[in-house]
Amino acid sequence: MPQMAPIGWLSLFIIFSIAFVIFNMMNYYSFIPSMPKSNLINKTHSMNSLNWKW
Repeated sequence: MPQMAPIGWLSLFIIFSIAFVIFNMMNYYSFIPSMPKSNLINKTHSMNSLNWKW
């Protein structure tokens, strides 16, 4: 069984590592979380309640 040169293993490792990182970045940045409208209303209400009434 023929053996691969170390540079062959290194190039394969680098290529697969780059492909893995690109795949994970595409999955991470393609996800857009949806925020319900009720959540937005409650958020603005809670921000207004933080104001001090002097």
